[in-house]
Amino acid sequence: MSSATGSLATLLLGDARLPTGGHTQSGGLEPALLAGMPSGDIPAYLTTRLRTATLVDAATGVVALRVLLAGGPLEPVEQAWAARTPSHVVRQASVELGRGYERLLARLTEERDVRGRPVRRGEPRPIAIARIAARLDVPAADLARVICHDDVQSACAAALKLAPLDPVDTVVWALEVAPLVEQIVVQVADLRTPADIPAPAAPAAEIWQHAHATARRRLFRA
Repeated sequence: MSSATGSLATLLLGDARLPTGGHTQSGGLEPALLAGMPSGDIPAYLTTRLRTATLVDAATGVVALRVLLAGGPLEPVEQAWAARTPSHVVRQASVELGRGYERLLARLTEERDVRGRPVRRGEPRPIAIARIAARLDVPAADLARVICHDDVQSACAAALKLAPLDPVDTVVWALEVAPLVEQIVVQVADLRTPADIPAPAAPAAEIWQHAHATARRRLFRA
């Protein structure tokens, strides 16, 4: 693949129209609002998520990309990610998102199992998207930026369905966290091993998401 392909792929991976199932996710925002978080705290929520769950995913994606390019095994990377993602509900939501990326990768590579079906590995989103990045020559920094953008925009898009907001507000929020996104990109862009993946935590958000799986009224899966 060419560098031009990598640049276009970065834009495609950051496009909400990419058919990966992202519209089913709220980036943990719906659980937070159901738990009583005021809608006025959404900008603070975005910042907190970027510094915790998103940071872990961005770092995992970069490390997975490096391991893939070196021809190493991804199991230790997934294990490190799982150890930093305590809730099995949150892990399953990530795997569901990963399936969308796996479907795209299967079309790109024409990988098939012994029965002729597209390969489905059941990997979490950061590893599944790293596989596409490796295939399409997306640089590590751009991969981290896409993962951050995806998380921010998932929450912002969900906010418009969950709270009475001016759509321009969510655009402003996304721009306001842009400096933090770039800080995260710099922080993770050179990571190489599973042990390098940071392990920040947001226990309240994880508890909210865990409880969300049994909520009787909800618009999003997670």
